[in-house]
Amino acid sequence: MKRYILAITGASGSIFGVKLLEELLKTAEVHLAISSNTFPIIKDETGIDWSEDTENKIRKHFNMKRLFFYEDKHMEAPIASGSFKTDGMFVVPCTMKTLAGIANGYANNLIERAADVTIKEGRPLLLCPREMPFSAIHLENMLKLARLGVKIAPPVPAFYHKPKSLDDIVSFIVGKMLDAFDIEHTLFKRWGS
Repeated sequence: MKRYILAITGASGSIFGVKLLEELLKTAEVHLAISSNTFPIIKDETGIDWSEDTENKIRKHFNMKRLFFYEDKHMEAPIASGSFKTDGMFVVPCTMKTLAGIANGYANNLIERAADVTIKEGRPLLLCPREMPFSAIHLENMLKLARLGVKIAPPVPAFYHKPKSLDDIVSFIVGKMLDAFDIEHTLFKRWGS
């Protein structure tokens, strides 16, 4: 079974992170880290309140034994070590603060440390930056990481699959993230199919 790290940071777009978590759990073990300031955003965007008794609420919500949760200050978590083997990491959504920390090797919390380890071990890493616009600083940080092989995946929808709802658009974007890791899914109709 594959094993992935998923981080959800405090930017708009947590709906993508929650949907990605649902999809990954269908076939993989997932190690989840959520920035402490993210819970109000998750509640606002999805209606899910994980702010208190977080680990138990997340386990109850997904009812999965292969889901592991860590607070972003838990620096001794397994995902902070390169000897903990994974098949890659997603940061969805990714704040510009987290992006800057990762781009500059400033592992100030568990999410940045896990991303740093993912890069140093040569494992796949995908960052889904928060909504536009991006400043030149943001773009330079993205370029720096892209040159290292990090996939930068802004949540930009396409319309060739004829979306009928917000869920169709969210599913498309999450499907493209899964495609970046060659993970099978049926979230959207592919071009030419």
